Amino acid sequence: MMKNLTKIAAFAVLVILCTPARAQKYNNVIDRVAAVVGNELITVSDIEAQARELSSQGYSSDRNLRCEILEALMNNKIFLMQARVDSLTVNYDNVDAQLNQRIDDARSYVGGDELLEQYFNKPLYKLRAEWRSQLEENSLIQQEQMEIAKKIPEITPYDVKQYLDTVDVETLPIVPTKYKMSQICVYPDRDSAKTAVKERLLSLRERIINGEKFATLARLYSEDLATVRRGGELGMVAKTSLWTQFSDAAMALKPGTVSQIVETPDGFHIIEVLEKKGDMYNARHILLQLHYTAEDREKAFKRLDSLRTAIKDSVMTFELAARYFSEDPASRTNGGQMADPNTGSAYFEIENIKVEDFAAVENLAVGEISEPIESRDNEGRNGNPVYKIIRLDMILPSHTATIENDYVVILDKVQQIKQTEAINAFSRDKIKSTYIIIDPLFRDCEFKEPGWSTKFQED
Repeated sequence: MMKNLTKIAAFAVLVILCTPARAQKYNNVIDRVAAVVGNELITVSDIEAQARELSSQGYSSDRNLRCEILEALMNNKIFLMQARVDSLTVNYDNVDAQLNQRIDDARSYVGGDELLEQYFNKPLYKLRAEWRSQLEENSLIQQEQMEIAKKIPEITPYDVKQYLDTVDVETLPIVPTKYKMSQICVYPDRDSAKTAVKERLLSLRERIINGEKFATLARLYSEDLATVRRGGELGMVAKTSLWTQFSDAAMALKPGTVSQIVETPDGFHIIEVLEKKGDMYNARHILLQLHYTAEDREKAFKRLDSLRTAIKDSVMTFELAARYFSEDPASRTNGGQMADPNTGSAYFEIENIKVEDFAAVENLAVGEISEPIESRDNEGRNGNPVYKIIRLDMILPSHTATIENDYVVILDKVQQIKQTEAINAFSRDKIKSTYIIIDPLFRDCEFKEPGWSTKFQED
């Protein structure tokens, strides 16, 4: 809800790049204190470490962001000190989860523990300890900012009206076009399709065991487009990066051996492990997905067409047909009403509607039912084939938010603005009253908050 709750988090999507002269300027003073905020120190090496970490995440920027990082770090120190005064406590469960994810992402990006240690020029245990300390501080900072935000008075209709009276109409939130839909789904014969896929994989596995190269067969038959050109090779990945079923099977293999068939939400695999280091591994795999025959499609379409005709002839309602005949458990109990898996809402924005589904309803009038179509469900990365008919229940056209129709949207906007203002005001006040010294090395920085510019140490 509050985009500015943790400003340092905004820099997690940025990489620090600069001209060689600028980089040398900072790198030659790696142990120098960049700023003192109360009893907290920020060193040039802190800034360089932040820059290096961001680079490890694969992001890029054509700007020199060291000044912005310094301002974010100083701002965070303001909230960190207050969090300690307020005796807030770290959410260790969240810290552990974030730390593991950060380590896994960094490992996968650079290619393993050894390269990760080389990249940061320090052992993994030390890197883990430093990142844990950062995340613990971030936990306190976020909580303090949330405490400040919670203290703003409850937003009233008067606040909303005042916002509407003073704001430029062009800056009002735009409510995108939304669709409400219902469906009746029929799945093809999965058992027969599974049997066919498993027989193909067993045949490929036997050919590999008899001497054919795994990589060659992966290039010929695997349906994982991301790895097929590499002969199915994944590269070094953390075991938590992929489906549990896949990683468990891979970690149980000895290098050079081929797994039995492994089923994941993406399909069916056979796996050959190439290398294992700790809880990371490199493997090849061949992925095959379920495929269905024209007969499956024809059978499902006839069934759906019969239901569509019965509904149009008022033999039964769409809701009743969905409850009795739809094979999608999520929508069946709601009379076929679909829900956006991203939000849980019954209203879909266009970008969240499957391409096949939108093509089916794009030209329908509200209340009309589509012809039978082939689509995908929400399982795995690509979904499983499913046949369906869709009723278009409602269209909410895109429009500028109004107090009559979109009060909640405007209320959220006003609340976000007031929360951000409260957090920024707290920071400004603390800058004035806190002992802060900034090294002249950063005197050419253009800070967003003018108060920082009064805190430079004399040359």
